[in-house]
Amino acid sequence: MSYNIAIDGPAGAGKSTIAKRLAAKLSYLYVDTGAMYRAMAYYFLINGIPVEKETEVCEACDGIEIALAYEDGIQKVILNGTDVSGEIRREEVGSAASVTSSYPAVRQKLLGIQREIAGKNNVIMDGRDIGTCILPNAQLKIYLTASVHTRALRRYNELTEKGVSCDLAEIEHDIEERDWRDMHREISPLRAADDAVTVDSSEMTIDEVVDTIYRMTLS
Repeated sequence: MSYNIAIDGPAGAGKSTIAKRLAAKLSYLYVDTGAMYRAMAYYFLINGIPVEKETEVCEACDGIEIALAYEDGIQKVILNGTDVSGEIRREEVGSAASVTSSYPAVRQKLLGIQREIAGKNNVIMDGRDIGTCILPNAQLKIYLTASVHTRALRRYNELTEKGVSCDLAEIEHDIEERDWRDMHREISPLRAADDAVTVDSSEMTIDEVVDTIYRMTLS
């Protein structure tokens, strides 16, 4: 029987970074569901499909194929046969994904793929509704969060280190808006599962968070 760890939480809480390191520590398969939603949003953007028009977005879903590949232990996101792992990390793609991920057709497109992977492997899966919807029977559920300012500052530092010009206040505002959308969407809103353990990483290092969750897997 496979062992599943679900990590949910708001944008910028460090879910992907923590999940990747924890997966490596446990020798589990890491599944970045957010990247899968970003890949779909990227498809809509590059094909000129307005993300706010649900009917057009849903009609376009049939033309999308998402797959995960692993190269030297690194997850690659494949969109219709093309590796889009880098392109989907742009800010506008993340904002678009926050909108389109609320559409039932988009969610249904990826649900089967995600559950199939988890049923066959020991996985760590992170996203917005893993413990509440995708993997309700996961053996360990974590709700990873941090203050809005902390999350915005982390993103600001990440972008400036890459030489990208950005504004901290604007990033903070964007995160607040994404939080509100994610928490108030009609389908699978962001919330902690009833049996999830909340971990606030505002004052914690990455290693401290990883070690904290790792100890939970041993209990």
